[in-house]
Amino acid sequence: MANRAIEIGANTFQYFTRNPRGGVAKEISKEDIDSFLKLSIQNNFSKIIAHAPYTLNLCSAKESIRNFSKNILADDISRVESVPNSLYNLHPGSHTGQGAEVGISQIAKALNEVIKPNQTTTVLLETMAGKGSEIGGTFEELKQIIDRVDLPDKIGVCFDTCHVFDAGYDIVNNLEGILEQFDKIIGIEMIKAVHLNDSKNICGSKKDRHEKIGLGNIGIDAISSIVNHPYLKNLPFILETPHEDLQGYAEEIKLIKSKTK
Repeated sequence: MANRAIEIGANTFQYFTRNPRGGVAKEISKEDIDSFLKLSIQNNFSKIIAHAPYTLNLCSAKESIRNFSKNILADDISRVESVPNSLYNLHPGSHTGQGAEVGISQIAKALNEVIKPNQTTTVLLETMAGKGSEIGGTFEELKQIIDRVDLPDKIGVCFDTCHVFDAGYDIVNNLEGILEQFDKIIGIEMIKAVHLNDSKNICGSKKDRHEKIGLGNIGIDAISSIVNHPYLKNLPFILETPHEDLQGYAEEIKLIKSKTK
């Protein structure tokens, strides 16, 4: 993946630790790890991001699903440690009718059972759109999880632009105010990465449908403000836009770089 990233002008990437719908992870190759570490130094890579499978739900009403998710999370973090100081992105979960308070408590409990003092990996809670029973559609919910984590230095937030917009945070007309709100509630230093996506939906729709950069309701002007914001500009930016091939991402990277001051 590092070679593909270099080909399209990127200096970071996000990858799934296993099939995004679940399944057994592939064996780790020391040769692949060594090759990546060499390439990353040669090409001045930022931190890379591992993404948890979508099937994980640390706050499911079913105990069997919670235990399955916790075991996958523990295994993933152990595997991600092969590349020191990586980021591991996680959708907090859906409480499936139990209520947000119960869900938040279950997520924090699982994180405390899995996160270890000696790990170099930072676990990121992703900002969510707030659809259905999702946890993380508000900054306050993420704050409640973080406050209950015993090792807060091992945790952070991935700021997804489509998700926060769909959740009702108007980053188009009030980016500065939204980031100030985040800083007041959680602390701006907790943002460790950005998912840079446009949105097919209007602000507050709570639908979570990504769009190509500049073609959605966030728009290229707001995207430009985000990538140039002093709080964010030095973080890893990951595209999750709906392209069918790498060329689409190459064009988006070129567009974003043209807007970078």
